[in-house]
Amino acid sequence: MIRFVAFDMDGTLVDVVSSWAAVHEHFGESNDESVRLFMTDQIDDVEFLRRDIEIWWRHNPHITVMDLESILAPVPLMPGARALFDALHARRIRTAIVSGGIDILAKRVGRELGVDYVLANGFRVDGGGRLTGGGIIRVPIKGKEAALQGIQEQLGFTQAETASVGNSEIDVGLFRRSRIGIAFLPEDEFVRKHATAIVTEKDLTKVLPALLAGDAPPK
Repeated sequence: MIRFVAFDMDGTLVDVVSSWAAVHEHFGESNDESVRLFMTDQIDDVEFLRRDIEIWWRHNPHITVMDLESILAPVPLMPGARALFDALHARRIRTAIVSGGIDILAKRVGRELGVDYVLANGFRVDGGGRLTGGGIIRVPIKGKEAALQGIQEQLGFTQAETASVGNSEIDVGLFRRSRIGIAFLPEDEFVRKHATAIVTEKDLTKVLPALLAGDAPPK
């Protein structure tokens, strides 16, 4: 029986491809070059995040956590998210967000959906909440498997009791630590190949049958 479900956030629980990109777009910017360098292992997570903050500083050198909250406030939940979590709560299934995205948004989504455990990346700030340029990496973008394992050990859930839902290559790590791995609106064939179930309709309630099936082969 599935007792615990881990969710990616960006492109899965919220209807934006990336929470980082949502902030860049607010300022009319892009971090495409940083993405290229990161995906080719030329920079690490810490440098990736530092470069993102530098982009924002060009427009607001005193940007604060509250500014980011306002920028991210319009980001909508994915259709079907509330109904899915209502169904999971009714079955006493525990939930987590495991995201390489921004913790400000992850915490808001967690509150709105009643998520039990939220893990995402954040910022070092001064006493007034102003970003100082450093990041807090809680979920390495290419290390979701280890992040989920840590949560499983902390909460007392086994891999056989776990399901996960994600949309991108970096979510395959979640699938590897789960009995059921659901590719929701998968970005490419790599994600599809590593999932036990695939949902292509933009409605999170469509993942519920796969979560409750209980007969997917062990990963």
